[in-house]
Amino acid sequence: MLFFKLTWESFRFAISALKTSLTRTILSLLGVTVGIFAIIAVFTLVDSLENNIKSSFSFLGTNVMRVDRFPFANGPQDYPWWKYFRRPPGTVAEYEFLEQRLTSAEGVTISASSTTTVKAGSNAYEGMALTGAVYSYQDVYEISLEEGRYFSQSEINASRNFAIIGREIANTLYPQQEVIGKQIKIKGMKFVVIGVFEEEGEGLFDTPSKDQACLIPYGAFSKMYYTGRNGMEPTIAVKGMEEDIGLVALENEMTGLLRAKRGLRPRDDDNFALNKTEFIQNAIGSIFDVISIAGWVIGGFSILVGGFGIANIMFVSVRERTNIIGIQKSLGAKNYFILFQFLFESVCLSLIGGITGIFIVFLLSFIQLGTLDIVLSFSNIMLGLGVSTIIGVVSGIVPATLAARMDPVEAIRTT
Repeated sequence: MLFFKLTWESFRFAISALKTSLTRTILSLLGVTVGIFAIIAVFTLVDSLENNIKSSFSFLGTNVMRVDRFPFANGPQDYPWWKYFRRPPGTVAEYEFLEQRLTSAEGVTISASSTTTVKAGSNAYEGMALTGAVYSYQDVYEISLEEGRYFSQSEINASRNFAIIGREIANTLYPQQEVIGKQIKIKGMKFVVIGVFEEEGEGLFDTPSKDQACLIPYGAFSKMYYTGRNGMEPTIAVKGMEEDIGLVALENEMTGLLRAKRGLRPRDDDNFALNKTEFIQNAIGSIFDVISIAGWVIGGFSILVGGFGIANIMFVSVRERTNIIGIQKSLGAKNYFILFQFLFESVCLSLIGGITGIFIVFLLSFIQLGTLDIVLSFSNIMLGLGVSTIIGVVSGIVPATLAARMDPVEAIRTT
């Protein structure tokens, strides 16, 4: 009850301070408002941009390791670049070898991709991302279907001419029509549509989207394209287990198995690269960490000014209420009661400025910035409130301490 009483009285004193000198208080709180606005606005933009970019790379999968010829990161500086070109691509035999022997993986798959044109009657869609995949493709990459179904194991084994297409392709080839069961033609071959991917929308950086994609059995893809070193190079991808942090166990096991399969001697260099898809996301995250620091620096100066403004209000408030403090202490008020009273008042004032800054960011989040979806997250709201509270405590601790230590007799005599 004492806590709520102190809070209510402090809130009343804070409102009273606002009303007594409205212009002075608003100008003093403006620093906190601008500071919180700057920090939360930067964090909201950074988080929204980072989430949009990472979602744009969702086609790479999560917790996935790929077998490639070239590494995502820069390799050894003394490694001859031409050796990367001499490395052999992954093969179906290596995929089957890994699938049978890997123990630290949730799924293993192989796929090959190309860009082509798909037709249906007089309609055509150019630039379709065509991918040939095996049945275990769904174990490594997320397959969300809006309509229809995924391939069965027997359909994959028989290389049936079935296809799963994106929503944009479906709308182009069969506008305002049911597309499941309809035929499409790819490089002269007829395919029956058995599924439609869930619509993803336009990506931030025009990255591959399932809206423009088509998935067919790997065997059917091999009938249209030559797969191998001089053709469409297939990619082996492995999904690691959740408990394998950093995919360390998976990387070690895959390295050993691939070296054995390719007949490499102990002193031979690896002729493959194991790329973790998280590398791109981590690189993106490190860039935005720097931007977040810049946001702290920019907002920090404004908050510093706002903190001095609140401290000034509190010193004036202590001076104006010195007589009241003396009366309260003469009636038995403890030092901590006076301390908390002014401290809560300082926090209330700071929170008013912080909430105003957060509210401005909330209003700005409704502004449309192309494909960038701006979202004010709950964590950023709590961050803004937390920073405001800290600023209120720091700004009010000295005035509140001075008020708590006043001699009641001298305080009452003060005019």
